[in-house]
Amino acid sequence: MASGSWIRRMFEEGAILKNQYGEENIFDLSLGNPIMEPPAEFFRELKEIAEHPTPGMHRYMSNAGYTETRATVAEQLALETGIKFTANDVIMTHGAAGALNVVLKTILNHGDELIIFAPYFAEYVHYVDNHYGVSRILPTDEQFAPRVDELEQAINERTRAVLINSPNNPSGAVYSEERLRAIGDVLRKKEAELGTHILLISDEAYRKLIYDGLEYPFPVHHHQNSIITTSHSKDLALPGERIGYIAVHPECHGQEELVNGFIHVNRTLGFVNASALMQHIVRHLQGVTVSIAEYQRKRDFLYDNLSAMGYSMVKPQGAFYLFPKSPIEDDVEFVRELQKLKVLTVPGRGFGTPGYFRIAYCVEDAVLEGSLNGLREAARKFGVTR
Repeated sequence: MASGSWIRRMFEEGAILKNQYGEENIFDLSLGNPIMEPPAEFFRELKEIAEHPTPGMHRYMSNAGYTETRATVAEQLALETGIKFTANDVIMTHGAAGALNVVLKTILNHGDELIIFAPYFAEYVHYVDNHYGVSRILPTDEQFAPRVDELEQAINERTRAVLINSPNNPSGAVYSEERLRAIGDVLRKKEAELGTHILLISDEAYRKLIYDGLEYPFPVHHHQNSIITTSHSKDLALPGERIGYIAVHPECHGQEELVNGFIHVNRTLGFVNASALMQHIVRHLQGVTVSIAEYQRKRDFLYDNLSAMGYSMVKPQGAFYLFPKSPIEDDVEFVRELQKLKVLTVPGRGFGTPGYFRIAYCVEDAVLEGSLNGLREAARKFGVTR
């Protein structure tokens, strides 16, 4: 608990400030909890299923989820990747967090290592710890892309998997085709050297939130021993519904054993099966997303304003976060200063990268606009204003 999530810590402190000063006077940019409502197609499907229920639709099903839903997910993945995914490669889960815990419980023996690149989603290390693994944290370059030389040096006989997250939380970086190809090359080289199989786990919770006309480079194209974990929390704005999936590359070594392991663990971890209602609904929404243009507009508004103030940051290519450099070395102290100015953010050390701070811009425009005064005042105080 002492080393728990900085995101939640700032959220709780923000709740105290909101009670003290009024919610409208606190500008909370701390939590990636999207205010955008689900698309109209979601409510259409919800209404249809409520008005025309089918017998047994709320009962238990296979722990992997409904075959029809898994088939639809696989069909969409096959369309997007060109890889022949089928229902037998897919397991429906309680969001991406549930998916990752199912994967790690299945593949990790005591002391096995999982390589993670900083900055990373803060809960990753807790998920690894849940299943008696060891997190091996590696640095990224100035654009927050994995450093392939560091990866090659870090892999050893205890390396079970490499976990990547693109678009990245907290930086918004999208890993390029070239970088993913290099990662795949290193993994295959080390597999041959060590006589083992190293999984590439791709957390794709933000895969469909990508900007500036970029196309998403799929990691599964570059390493066949790969696994996708994802959710519809962000692309359909359904974080509270906890619906996601695992997809195993059809040519992954031990594919059948892995899938059977995931199905077993989905049950024994207590998830049993993903939400029946949500499985019925998302089955028809695999090609649907919230407004990407709306998120890009918010990104541009905040990035342009912070850049004009003198903050230094890499422009995000996806997700809905900015990750500027802290004007002072102590990012926690800077975040505390912003709190005094009624702006809530999260220190970079909560993501394994001290010296930065994270801003979530998946909030109302009024919150973004209201935060500018505090951010500007902090920039002036610490001498970064241009």
